[in-house]
Amino acid sequence: MPPDSIGEQPSDISVQPVPVRPRVELSQEILYKLLVAEVAGQRGHLDISVRNYLEVAEETRDPEVASRATRIAVYARDDEAAFKAATIWASLDPSNIDAHQVLAVLAVRKGNLDTAMRHFEIILGQSAGAIDQKLWVIANLLGKEEDQENVKRVMERLMQAHQDDPEALYAYAHVMSRMGDDEKARDILRHLLEIVPDNVNANISYVTLLHKAGETEAALIWLQKSIKKNPDNFDLRLFYARFLTDIKYYAEAKTQFGKLYKEAPENIDVLYALGLLHLQDNELDQAEFYFAKLSELGERTEETSYYLGRIAEENADYERAIIWYGNLKPDGSNYFDAQVRIGFIMGKQGMLDEALEHLRSIRSQTPEQKTIQVQAEGELLITEKRYEEAMKVYDLALENNYNLDLLYSRAMLAEKMDRLDVLENDLRAIIERDPTHVQALNALGYTLADRTDRYEEALELIQMALELKPNDFYILDSMGWVLYRMGRLDESVDYLKRALQLRADPEIAAHLGEVLWVKGDKEAARKIWETALQETPEDSHLLDVIKRFNP
Repeated sequence: MPPDSIGEQPSDISVQPVPVRPRVELSQEILYKLLVAEVAGQRGHLDISVRNYLEVAEETRDPEVASRATRIAVYARDDEAAFKAATIWASLDPSNIDAHQVLAVLAVRKGNLDTAMRHFEIILGQSAGAIDQKLWVIANLLGKEEDQENVKRVMERLMQAHQDDPEALYAYAHVMSRMGDDEKARDILRHLLEIVPDNVNANISYVTLLHKAGETEAALIWLQKSIKKNPDNFDLRLFYARFLTDIKYYAEAKTQFGKLYKEAPENIDVLYALGLLHLQDNELDQAEFYFAKLSELGERTEETSYYLGRIAEENADYERAIIWYGNLKPDGSNYFDAQVRIGFIMGKQGMLDEALEHLRSIRSQTPEQKTIQVQAEGELLITEKRYEEAMKVYDLALENNYNLDLLYSRAMLAEKMDRLDVLENDLRAIIERDPTHVQALNALGYTLADRTDRYEEALELIQMALELKPNDFYILDSMGWVLYRMGRLDESVDYLKRALQLRADPEIAAHLGEVLWVKGDKEAARKIWETALQETPEDSHLLDVIKRFNP
């Protein structure tokens, strides 16, 4: 059966009392039609229900019957019947807002804007509350109309008498933005900010729209000026801190959140943001401090337990990590990842068989989770050099599942097993399916350069990868390595230096040192190796190259 109302109306709308109903003799014919209308509605025959209710409304001129006829016609999307019923309703109860809402929407739908405006003026006059609240009511009424241009014209006409009302302008800007006209919304907000320059909500909305339009630098400058004018406004600074995080100005974001923390040390959003920012910078003690405070407050318990588990795991406090991970609920967003991490922790504790059993017991909810589960099982076996078992895991998973991620994982395992045929077949299968798969292009190119003499093929693959990601240090390292293998030493050094500047990776340092040594610059090679050894004294790539060239 259709609902008894066209839609929930805000509580601040006051509806005038319905006039005294005329005495209507309920003849057998009227009762029959009402009964037919109700039964038809219950059975889903809305056309029959609408027709009978409309006939009764026309015959009895009863406002409650007209109301019921209108609502059912609206529900049935019968605009013609809804117009007739609402017209009767409004004539019987001229101050009833619901009746005028229906007539206004139908007029907009037909393009009769003058008629729509008459009804909207009645709605504005009869509704309680400020003008901005009334505009929101009207905007909600028109929000789903297909002809948004007509809706915009209606809103413009309604706003003609309120061009200097900040609250009305603010609501109007949001309505325009919701309709997809962000440019118009920005214009309205600029006009609003000329009237009240320090309006915090308007400033925030204006910055949001600038950022959305790609004018991030202008948005940042505007926001910084707003902060200088309103340094003590907590909400504005919180928005500023979040904005800095969104545009990846993490250090400054951390500073701003720090200021907010001093002012509100138990603010949930501030604590959570500081925990994440410190964790991202690998400042584990600070991150733990903020997440622990959240835990004490009993807030964001799922996320807090997960990140405290991550921190404990990073600190090799495996027992505590498992306890934290164990707090997560099965329906939580981090539950699956936490269970996988428990498997890895068990592996680190030397409980490989138990770890594998645990991983296999996890219920994956999506194909993506199943892939992660297989990769985790393979990775645990690879860590223990049980390569054949790992290969069987990947082979089984790939039997009826052409999964690019699993193909790539199997290819990387094949390289460790010196099965370059499997590696090349899998990587070429990935590239055939996805020619822009950067990791596959780079991995195949590097392997061909490092393990074969097919340098031209390797160079072509690495060049393709580099075009897709020109500042990727892994690919720059691969390019430097293939150029070295081809005897193009000066070019090789340039690429390897660029790679090392981007990431102080021991394998890149090993490669650069080797090329410098072969070029005759042994002192520079030693410095590169010694610097890298200070950070990673047990790295196998470094130790191997030093042993070969500088025993």
